[in-house]
Amino acid sequence: MITQQENALLTNTDADSPMGEMIRSHWIPFLCEHELPAADAPPQRIKLLGEDLIVFRDSNGKLGMIDEFCPHRAASLFYGRNEENGIRCIYHGWKFDVNGSCVDMPSEPASSTIRECMKIKSYPVREFAGLAWVYMGSETPAPELPRFEWMEYPASHRHMSRWQQDCNFLQALEGEVDEAHVAFLHRRLDNPQVPKESLFGSYFQEGQAPRWKILETDFGLACGARRHVKNDQPFFWRVDLFLMPFYTMIAPSDDQNSRVWRVWIPRDNESLWSICVTYRKDGPPDAAELGLWKDGVVAHRSVIPGTTTPVENKSNDYLLDRNVQREVSFTGIHGVRGQDAVVTESCGPIVDRSREHLASSDTSIVAMRNLMLRAAREVVNGVLPRTSAGGDIYKVQSYSGLHEDPTDFDHVPGVLETIGIQTRTEKQAS
Repeated sequence: MITQQENALLTNTDADSPMGEMIRSHWIPFLCEHELPAADAPPQRIKLLGEDLIVFRDSNGKLGMIDEFCPHRAASLFYGRNEENGIRCIYHGWKFDVNGSCVDMPSEPASSTIRECMKIKSYPVREFAGLAWVYMGSETPAPELPRFEWMEYPASHRHMSRWQQDCNFLQALEGEVDEAHVAFLHRRLDNPQVPKESLFGSYFQEGQAPRWKILETDFGLACGARRHVKNDQPFFWRVDLFLMPFYTMIAPSDDQNSRVWRVWIPRDNESLWSICVTYRKDGPPDAAELGLWKDGVVAHRSVIPGTTTPVENKSNDYLLDRNVQREVSFTGIHGVRGQDAVVTESCGPIVDRSREHLASSDTSIVAMRNLMLRAAREVVNGVLPRTSAGGDIYKVQSYSGLHEDPTDFDHVPGVLETIGIQTRTEKQAS
């Protein structure tokens, strides 16, 4: 049972909170490459961990992130002029570069020395693997950027998207590692002719109570769920990965080469940004698969053009169709991500976990909460998660496979190596 105090520790990501400090110790992706501004283009607003910020690219092409509000009289720099390597406030003309230094103060006399000591809050920004990343932590120099498995493949193999979701980031993370809900929330009623390991296949439709095996790892958690439908069929293992502090890699279903990576970034305590990267290990996606990615059917979420607002959202009841709910799908809501959103958002912006009644199906949820609570408490004592160092600690992949016997996945030869998890013996040797 989570207490209200523990719930606050888990969900508060403000700058002065333990969870906020823990997350800030990591590089944070915030925009996809197709969203990035051009040199001297208008600045873009972005809210991260409760902070109102703007992103702009200076005349030399360098990307920067600074506080939205001018330190002079708090006017918004979103309305400013991006010109000659800086953002100029339209109120009194103060101008700031991508490092936060005030480079011009025309409303002050030439004898004034205030400009030399005036700075605006700024954060280091990097462009890497098709994403823009920001470091909001206190370590100097900033740690190494994270390196994920999908970054090894050409840009032609992948598709990226970003959307806003209106709930605390932890609610979305919990939904990602909750394998038990798939048999219900994503159930199809029209019996589609698909492989039994696919999302709408018999292993999910009939395997409603998976057996759990959770491993705590260097990067976070490996959440294994085993399904068994009939005595003459193999056991189906899926191992989803939770990577500190907010990444998930969901196990493939029937196509081992089609993969998904997501990040759930606190926008503030009551909303989040999600970035999704789908990719193929064996080559570029064909037109049909790319169409599914772009249309927000399974891995991504369809958004209103020119915005990050999902098409199916709370204001329109997620376009719930009761006829479809009776005849086609368990929810009557289009798209797997929309189905996930309706349950995580309908709990309220910050769910009161002290009122829950957890069961064995929530094994992965309990494990993730315990890990996050411990990480937040350790930050108070000056201990950061190993993942904050970035680098190859993230070079892992999720797993799924059919096994002839019920042996736990971590005891099946080759599975841990496939995922990229080191055994205790390997750790000691290294």
